[in-house]
Amino acid sequence: MPKFLLMVNHDGGEFEQPMDEWAPDDITAHFDYYEALTKELVESGEMVQFTGLADPRLARIVRSDGASAPVLTDGPFPESKEVLAGFNVIDVDSEARALEIAARISAVPGPGGVPTRQPVEVRRVMNDIAFDL
Repeated sequence: MPKFLLMVNHDGGEFEQPMDEWAPDDITAHFDYYEALTKELVESGEMVQFTGLADPRLARIVRSDGASAPVLTDGPFPESKEVLAGFNVIDVDSEARALEIAARISAVPGPGGVPTRQPVEVRRVMNDIAFDL
């Protein structure tokens, strides 16, 4: 079965308002949705890994030539909508199923329960068994 990486962008989708400004009930509904979907995918055996990432402002960039001390910076960063917010690794029967799951992730509720339509990039994971691009 092919594995896919589903990358959720930090883009707010339909909402410009950052999550830390949402009503507490909207934040709870957002994370409850993810929890229920993750539980379903774990129970079906399709979820390999789910990881949410900390605020992009906490990220660092490392550059090294392998000989001298690495250079650490906190930017420049791309626009916040281009920063990875989290990812899932799934093991599914087909690309169609991966796209179906990505669509469900994109529909996570935002303020007022309205689906956020967050962009989710779907990438097949390379492995040593199947190299059929």
